[in-house]
Amino acid sequence: MKKIAFIFFVLIVPVRFVSGNGGREDTGRKAGLRVMTYNIHHCNPPSAGDRIDIEAIARVIRQEQPDLVALQEVDVYTTRSGKGVHQARELAKLTGMNFFFSKAIDYQGGEYGVAVLSRYPVLDSIRIALPVDAVKGGEPRTLAGIVVKPEKGPRLVFASTHLDLRAYNRLSQSRIIIDYFSGSALPVIIGGDFNAEPGSEEINLFDASFTRSCGDDCAGTIPVHVPSRTIDFIMFKPAGTFEVLSTRVISEKYASDHLPVITELRYK
Repeated sequence: MKKIAFIFFVLIVPVRFVSGNGGREDTGRKAGLRVMTYNIHHCNPPSAGDRIDIEAIARVIRQEQPDLVALQEVDVYTTRSGKGVHQARELAKLTGMNFFFSKAIDYQGGEYGVAVLSRYPVLDSIRIALPVDAVKGGEPRTLAGIVVKPEKGPRLVFASTHLDLRAYNRLSQSRIIIDYFSGSALPVIIGGDFNAEPGSEEINLFDASFTRSCGDDCAGTIPVHVPSRTIDFIMFKPAGTFEVLSTRVISEKYASDHLPVITELRYK
């Protein structure tokens, strides 16, 4: 039987790439959180050719006024998106939020990965490099995590991830994330593009440890025109931490090839 080798490592890194007004008060919010996850397709609207439109993504985020945003497919200093452009930093500026970026791979002279935005100050940050099968290959992925303290509620971990297209890599990546947060003393919220649908082995693994905000009624998130697959989720743990007030998929068909998901959570 052929032995399969996986490569992974976890880095706890100092806070970096922080900008914006993370401490602004929203007096309309009670003891709850508005959380978004959005695969932004490196800010390249599919109908716009090679055009990069960071403002289009920022506009979607501003309209929803989330407290926390998980971003996937983020470019930093790449040829295709602009050698001087750090997309996570630009989105933070345009939305008035703080940010943290985690590289998955080197790409076109720059970096490509995931990021988080937060309207709260970033207290700490975590980067997890997710494995690929050393024999079968695949694209290395990552998780970007931050520790924040909402105005009304305890400190928590908020993270963004984007799992591989290949199921054998997704399974190992899922296990690494679940194992890493299994002993967390803080509540954990994860948003991401999991490239797997409800009922798959990967999502079943997460369901055993996390609570999906959409439960058994998850709307499609891709393609943006007549979405037929649900692969973008927001999850949290422990189960008793939050009450899910609502989860909805935003029908925004221009800015990306994925529809963003937004969830309203209230501390129990």
